[in-house]
Amino acid sequence: MGKMAVIAHGGAGPGPERQENLQKAVDVATELLLAGASAIEAAVEACVVLEDDPVFNAGTGGVFRNDGSVLLDASIQTSDGRIGFVIAMSDTPNPIRVAADLLDENINGLTGLGARKWADNRGHANRPVEGREPIEGDGDTVGVIVRDSSGAMACATSTGGCSHRPPGRVGDVPLPGSGFWVDETRSVAATGEGEDITRALLSYRVSSRVESPQCDSLMDAMRWGLNELIPDGASVGLIALGKDGAGVGLSNTVMPWASWTED
Repeated sequence: MGKMAVIAHGGAGPGPERQENLQKAVDVATELLLAGASAIEAAVEACVVLEDDPVFNAGTGGVFRNDGSVLLDASIQTSDGRIGFVIAMSDTPNPIRVAADLLDENINGLTGLGARKWADNRGHANRPVEGREPIEGDGDTVGVIVRDSSGAMACATSTGGCSHRPPGRVGDVPLPGSGFWVDETRSVAATGEGEDITRALLSYRVSSRVESPQCDSLMDAMRWGLNELIPDGASVGLIALGKDGAGVGLSNTVMPWASWTED
């Protein structure tokens, strides 16, 4: 049973200064863990903090698509093998809460109007998300990985999608293995240019790389992923957490990230 830990990122690429804002989410997760919360509870609530902060491209701060719409994606995966994700949801300020409710369902994911109707039936907030104009270089994701007192892990991610994309576009965030991956031994979350992350199946392949005899650590696997799987010029970052130790972050661009590990 490892020590409790939290790591979170605020998106890859230049954008507004976000370190202090990001720390607030880590602090919320930490307080919950110390009070006995599960990894799922702590990851979701920390992700909600990021969705509620308009500086991040997620939830309230989701950027406009080409047609002026605000469509949000979110996902969560746990180390016991459960997944929940939602795609292109409108009028949903906290899509991570909807994704989390799917963890105990027979379906893994929902999209569009069907996702919104399902959320309505379960009492999730339905109100317009104001959104904002994109800032050059906006990272397309926020993410939180948590390990609780039992050693269980959960990874929660959320996004407003890349700027200057059509309303039907799907990035890496809701796609297992691309924007996130969790198994019994580690969790990885990616952020940045979603198409490059998706083509590389980045989170899963970085996680699997740790098992290679050529790999010494999670950091080594992350470095390999960014150097070997991502094309030059694509802004991408990663955070990861194993069953022991502290979380680690690595990016080929600016990526605010923060972490906490139990003493």
